[in-house]
Amino acid sequence: MRYPPTLERLIERLKKLPGVGTRSAERFAFQLVGWTEEELHEFSVSLKDIPLKLAQCLDCGALIEQLCPLCENKNRNIKQLCIVATYKDIFAIESTNEYRGLYHVLGALLSPLDKRGPEKLGIAKIKDRIQKLECEELLFALDATLEGDATALFLKKELEPLNIKISRLAFGVPMGSSLDYVDNGTLARALISRNRF
Repeated sequence: MRYPPTLERLIERLKKLPGVGTRSAERFAFQLVGWTEEELHEFSVSLKDIPLKLAQCLDCGALIEQLCPLCENKNRNIKQLCIVATYKDIFAIESTNEYRGLYHVLGALLSPLDKRGPEKLGIAKIKDRIQKLECEELLFALDATLEGDATALFLKKELEPLNIKISRLAFGVPMGSSLDYVDNGTLARALISRNRF
């Protein structure tokens, strides 16, 4: 017996989430079917609000609703710029309470297989921010993966002529892992013991 078309469409949408296969999508869909109309309405409003209320900061790329709480915070050290792959990584680093500088979100890591070359990194924008903020240190907080290493090496080569201290997270972060899977203690230790790169 086939599922009703409405349920099948819901299952297909849920399968688009990372790590969600057919079985998980079916469990989620049946769970949603059991929700009250009010709960479903609240859930749908949350989904509708994503494109209406969430945006990326035009300067750093952080996920924001209105003004950027990072760029607008006068207590942050504008002489430090932390380069991350995605805005999600900012939340991981901020949860350690160890970093007080500004951020710059690349939006992607180099990956020739996925057709993501250097043009995706926005080198000109990074250079402009470094000069505008008169940065003294650039910290690469990129995944400890092949793509993260390649991106860090490429950026280092491109930005070295600016005569700025370049560092990278210490390798307390396990190889092959993404920042969002690293526990706060390990990430905090990696930030504190970062090395010149």
